[in-house]
Amino acid sequence: MSTTKIKTAQLWGKNKDDLKKQLVDLKQELATLRTQKVAGGNNSKLTKIHDLRKSVARVLTVINATQRSQLRLFYKNKKYLPLDLRPKKTRAMRRRLTKHEAGIVSEKQKKRQMHFPQRKYAVKAEA
Repeated sequence: MSTTKIKTAQLWGKNKDDLKKQLVDLKQELATLRTQKVAGGNNSKLTKIHDLRKSVARVLTVINATQRSQLRLFYKNKKYLPLDLRPKKTRAMRRRLTKHEAGIVSEKQKKRQMHFPQRKYAVKAEA
């Protein structure tokens, strides 16, 4: 059973199986500490429980982050991305026209610009 806090830097190098095994061990240790606490253990168990909970969170964070990075690599050149991998932004920004769509000029607009160009005046407007 581990008594020290787990450093996140150590977790990044491990593979998925090692992380899953470590997660199971931490959860078992946490369960035993919780039963000891209910049975009437001393207060040092409370800090250990706190540290274990945070260590479980660190392991889960590393697992999820590596999984997301693998998914990003898998979907890199695909046409569609899963919703949770797309940039969040705001609802209005997501619905806004793309630069390409905004720059498109219709046939009617092209004709209108060609036949009725902006007039050029010789007189300067006073401000």
